[in-house]
Amino acid sequence: MIVADVNLVAYLYLPGKYSEQAEDLLLREPDWAVPRLWRSEFRSILATYMRQKLLSLDDAMTIHRRAEGLLAGNEYDVSAMAVLRLAKDSGSSAYDCEYVALAEHLDVKLVSADAKLCKAFGARAVGLSDA
Repeated sequence: MIVADVNLVAYLYLPGKYSEQAEDLLLREPDWAVPRLWRSEFRSILATYMRQKLLSLDDAMTIHRRAEGLLAGNEYDVSAMAVLRLAKDSGSSAYDCEYVALAEHLDVKLVSADAKLCKAFGARAVGLSDA
């Protein structure tokens, strides 16, 4: 199991530079966990694609349903205390620290495309190319 940040989920469903790496990781490690926050962040990504006319509403809804299916049963609530402690100690956003807190709680790696986050939490977070 890994904790996947929302960008990693997006790479699976929105073609781009890192899509192939995300697909390869899913084949090697099919059990992805996420904090419940992922849903709002993913909807924001889809909304951006729609505003840029890269996705229709129907396509965005289909992608969202597929992502929900992938992550069904692996969505978690995280401790506010853990998130705030991590944010205070690292200077990272609370959003990013939700993923780190979950990885700590599950005692697994967080896979993220965010180099700054990986640097701040090097013992817990790894980049997609290193996963």
